[in-house]
Amino acid sequence: MRFMGFRLGIIVAALLSAAAAAQEPEPPSRNLDEGRINSDPLKGLVINRTVTVMGWDFYSNFTQVWQALYPDSQDTMTIIERPTAQFGSEIWITYLNQTVFHTFLSPARSRAKDQSREVVQAVRENIDIINAQRQFIQDADLGPEEM
Repeated sequence: MRFMGFRLGIIVAALLSAAAAAQEPEPPSRNLDEGRINSDPLKGLVINRTVTVMGWDFYSNFTQVWQALYPDSQDTMTIIERPTAQFGSEIWITYLNQTVFHTFLSPARSRAKDQSREVVQAVRENIDIINAQRQFIQDADLGPEEM
């Protein structure tokens, strides 16, 4: 009988401590309308829309070089691939719905690594140009993503 009462006491103590932990103060609620329209919680992503092994090689090599050179980048890009029988794969890199780089990858997979390294600098320069244009061109009729 004593053993049963001891076990019941432990269970009650555990429940009371769990209830006390659950009563921690809640964080202040946020109004969804107080955020800016341009705020993006997923900044700095490089989205992969490649479909072949060669495209994947290009994407993985590009992102490795990009993250090594620009680890604090907040620029979200998409790498898009369209395989073609005649020319290898066609690759686009887009930023804010604008194409910042376009090329054809040769069918030789070994060349994808070298090409991805060359592309990083060109993409960075084009993104900087787009960001500068967005800062200096103000038009009441167009939103920032439409510039």
